[in-house]
Amino acid sequence: MREGFIEVGGKNIWYSLYGENQKSTPLLVVHGGPGFVTMPQVVSDFAKDRPVYFYDQLGCGKSDRAEDNSSYTVDYYVSELAEVKRRLNLNDVYLLGFSWGTALICSYMLYEKPAGVKGLILCGPLLSTPRWDADQRANISDMPDDIREAIESGEDAQDYGENYQSAMMEYYYKHVCRLQPWPDYIEQALSKLNPDVYNTMWGPSEFTVTGTLKDFDLLPRLQEIGLPVLLTCGDYDEAGVKNVKDYQMAFPDASMAVIPYSAHLHHIEQPEIFKAIVNNFLTKFG
Repeated sequence: MREGFIEVGGKNIWYSLYGENQKSTPLLVVHGGPGFVTMPQVVSDFAKDRPVYFYDQLGCGKSDRAEDNSSYTVDYYVSELAEVKRRLNLNDVYLLGFSWGTALICSYMLYEKPAGVKGLILCGPLLSTPRWDADQRANISDMPDDIREAIESGEDAQDYGENYQSAMMEYYYKHVCRLQPWPDYIEQALSKLNPDVYNTMWGPSEFTVTGTLKDFDLLPRLQEIGLPVLLTCGDYDEAGVKNVKDYQMAFPDASMAVIPYSAHLHHIEQPEIFKAIVNNFLTKFG
């Protein structure tokens, strides 16, 4: 693995590269959050065939922080992705995103209309916050009464303290990652989430949306993205299967895979299935 920094708007943005000498079309990975960190586990295995690049977005992981939380915007992150692609000389590339990373990738495709992107892989996609919120409300309604009541009372009172946090984790164990226990690297990554970014753009949890992405909705424009697209989700994913299917149908050229016995981090929960599905897509389109 090789790592370094790219200067974007006067800030240092960290990147890493696996499989530098491989010859197939590179893969650029866009992490979730907003405010999360790069997790190379599983995805770096694709480096046996092609270069795989990761980067930490502004405010995340090893990259610099902004002076002001107002800098954490979709527009900024789109411009950052464009600069990362340019500075890494990724003239031809596949883009793979997780959760918020799928929102960023699709916004980039719509706003920048970049050349050289051969296909998109969208994992646990967030492409419509209203749709996402509807999925979370349905999931919460199926939680045990004490969990549901702790979430709803916390939201009503805007009290996101101990009771809410405890209920939140029970929700995460069902809809974010179903492995028991969680691998240490997931715990470590979650502990590094930057609340300045997450709370500004999203909110206090995956299911309580109060930030600037509250009205985010790309569904009406997905038809404008004509590239080959692969969407993946787990059968217990926060990104509900029905809505992911609607996204698939909105793209002109998209396929979809539902990975069994898994949730939002389905690539970690079912790595061999995930890699087989993604490799099939990458091999098909070159």
